Amino acid sequence: MALIRSIATLQETLDTQIAQGDLDSALHLIHRTVDQVFCEPINTAQIFGSKLLDEYCQKAGAINWRRIQNSAQPAHRNNESGNTVVYVASRLYDFGGHTPVVADIIRLGPSARSIILITGTVGATNLAAIRHRFEGLTQVSLECAPHGTFLEKLNWLQRKLLEFSPSTVWLFNHNQDSVAVAAVQPDAGYRLRYYHHGDHQLCLGVYLDYADHIDPHPMGFHNCRDHLGIQNNRYLPLTVKDHGAPPAKEARTSDAMLITCTAASRGKIEAPYFINYADVIPEMLHASGGKHIHIGPLSSMTLWRIRRAMRKLGVPDNGFVHIPYVRSVWDALHEYRVNLYITSFPYSGGRTLIEAMGAGVAVALHLHCRSRLLSSFDMAFEGAMLWRSPSELYKYVQQTDAETLRQQGKAARKKYLECYREEALAGALINWEHPLPPPPLLKGYTPDKLQQALDITNQVSFIGALHRVLCRAVRRWKSSQA
Repeated sequence: MALIRSIATLQETLDTQIAQGDLDSALHLIHRTVDQVFCEPINTAQIFGSKLLDEYCQKAGAINWRRIQNSAQPAHRNNESGNTVVYVASRLYDFGGHTPVVADIIRLGPSARSIILITGTVGATNLAAIRHRFEGLTQVSLECAPHGTFLEKLNWLQRKLLEFSPSTVWLFNHNQDSVAVAAVQPDAGYRLRYYHHGDHQLCLGVYLDYADHIDPHPMGFHNCRDHLGIQNNRYLPLTVKDHGAPPAKEARTSDAMLITCTAASRGKIEAPYFINYADVIPEMLHASGGKHIHIGPLSSMTLWRIRRAMRKLGVPDNGFVHIPYVRSVWDALHEYRVNLYITSFPYSGGRTLIEAMGAGVAVALHLHCRSRLLSSFDMAFEGAMLWRSPSELYKYVQQTDAETLRQQGKAARKKYLECYREEALAGALINWEHPLPPPPLLKGYTPDKLQQALDITNQVSFIGALHRVLCRAVRRWKSSQA
């Protein structure tokens, strides 16, 4: 399919499609436009939202909403839905932080009948695999849109919203989900809450000015307020249930092996960047003489590269342990006696960082050369180990001692208790009319413009371009699995 090259052509095409009533093609074109930008790694942390695309989503959705309202039968309306909350998602996963966040907000918020509606525009959801996330929540039901066109999915979603007549609708849409953003409307009788989790890429819905715009971490909050001009956004912290600090008997002795860990899916570590996870981990193991545990799915190529580099460096095979999935990263860190958590790079993960800090584990964070949004730096505690060049990380794991790691673990645990306990989220949800104060940004982060320029130059070289083509192909394949 041809690339979209100009905004003028995009507007002209969308205007024509909407004027002709071809809403399905309009929704597809918006979806494809975001996909085109999203799938190019160089665009990461460069563009975050589009007023133009949000307006076209709303325009298409308004036309369809009026038609749905006019054709609805009174009997289809739910007259007992005053305490109903609908959560609209594009897709839910049995791994990662997205699904647990939805479950936490339902569990910790005011009691209500909760309905999760899944559009399926970016892939199918395995309901059987994710139901355990909602165990014990008796008032929760999940429904997936039937297979069909984007317009058919929009019809289904808007009919469901009309039928359930919720008091509140939460948007947890993926970046390119034009159906979800078109479905919600300002005059539909519910309060809209937009959860901005697709925050380091172009994402639809950012400029829905009638919605409560919610950012889940300090970097996103200040980016939206200070750079995107969203003045009424609010902070709703990521939180994780407290599984306890590490038992005293698990403390590392001075001569014990250093055990490090990273928890992330391939999307966070296999993106093009000037350093590569598969190159850094073997060198780090060579420097530390310890063991590294990776939790999360990795591609066969990444695993092969890690094993090959370890053999060349003489690092024992048992120095790297790959665990595709665990129920709780927090518990796994205790089980495997991890004493240093290495946040994923080039894209860090906020929820896993919180689990590591709550578990009382020292953390080492990579400072992304381009954007603090990609580092999770501002979520960590003062004094955490920061590195940009791999040599800084190698030196740290080689020289750090047991006492330093213990003190860092205590500081991490303290930060969790102060900022990321479930009580913080529960209080914010229950006292919605009293937003939490803006979270502070930490001192110490600066982008490296020269490294960024070198990184981009390498990405547009022949080999770099091939890598990006592969990355785009994988991202497009994932988004097409509807």
